[in-house]
Amino acid sequence: MPHLIQAARAAQQRAAWAALAVGSHHPLARVLLAAAAMAATAAWEAGHRVADLHPSNQHHEEGSPRA
Repeated sequence: MPHLIQAARAAQQRAAWAALAVGSHHPLARVLLAAAAMAATAAWEAGHRVADLHPSNQHHEEGSPRA
């Protein structure tokens, strides 16, 4: 199952880079965003939590909570 988490993270990173490089409305970015959503859905349906995809950083937890 860890491969689903790795796939979802990699897909998210590719989509983010494409959105930054060409804009989120570009067809390539939109396809990669859809692929990232599908990868995250597959991980979720396999029983992984959002925190598994996006682990919190220690320094974020030390500061004041955000509303």
